Amino acid sequence: MVLSVATLFLFSGNSFAATKIKLGVVTKPGSAQNIAAQKFKELIELRSKGGFEVKIYHSASLGNETEILQQVQMNTIQMGVITGGPFDTFNPISRVINYPFLFKDNAQADEILDGPLGTQILKSLEISGFKGLSFSENGFRNLTNSKKPVKSPDDIKGLKVRVMASAIHKAIWSALGANPTPMPWPIYTELEQGVIDGQENPLWVMEVYKFYEIQKYLSLTRHVYSYHIDVASLKWWETLDANDQEMIQKAMYDAAVYQRHDNRSKDAARLKLLKEKGMEIIENPDIAAFRAKVANLKDMDLYQDPQVKEMLLKIMEAVK
Repeated sequence: MVLSVATLFLFSGNSFAATKIKLGVVTKPGSAQNIAAQKFKELIELRSKGGFEVKIYHSASLGNETEILQQVQMNTIQMGVITGGPFDTFNPISRVINYPFLFKDNAQADEILDGPLGTQILKSLEISGFKGLSFSENGFRNLTNSKKPVKSPDDIKGLKVRVMASAIHKAIWSALGANPTPMPWPIYTELEQGVIDGQENPLWVMEVYKFYEIQKYLSLTRHVYSYHIDVASLKWWETLDANDQEMIQKAMYDAAVYQRHDNRSKDAARLKLLKEKGMEIIENPDIAAFRAKVANLKDMDLYQDPQVKEMLLKIMEAVK
């Protein structure tokens, strides 16, 4: 009888053990990806009453973003908050969001990505082994460099600019006349040593990674809206019951909305800080000239896959 009670207690205890979620991000605490990941951890642990427990692996401790995605595919880790560019390797449809000068502002980006077209893009990831949950953001990308002020594409010629491992990002900077150099994150040392002249990222990156120490010039080009895709391993996802799937989906979406608002609310203060730190900021570069240089990218091989081209044309029509 004593053995039976003990055994019952043992099984009862195990039945309430939290389900562990390993979540990978490449950036350090305080960065955009980490803010979304941390908010998700807070929400799902609260809403599940301890049924889920999230461990965040930050600062590239699991490798670069492509390597994190490979681990999500295999269910070595269950989730990731990943910049959009590296998804090129796995699913070409996602590259449509990286098309230059696609969205005019944050509201338009939210309208598209939170709507039916965004849902289609997330759904398309399943063929590659990912469950797309939501879109959080880096924000609109801008150019920094250590050489000279950039007011027009003519000023970019020959600059060695770090880009993500993304075919479309490399194509954009080639079209603008730069020497695009794919390089995994982080890149402070390479900028400091002059291995690369510049980089392009949203404003939070310049602040959090202290690029104002090694990059003199900032041009507010806003050339690409840089998103994160918040993903889960499809292998893992399919083991969950419907209630848990719904709870995780909602918690990640709410975390993404929170993170977007947090990111945007800080941009004015970031610009002020960067000026105070000595960066020369070109606030009104010749955007029309930049647009003209990249206008024909839609005709590149990158966008000739029928599904990719159809999605790009749908979004271009929707943002007119």
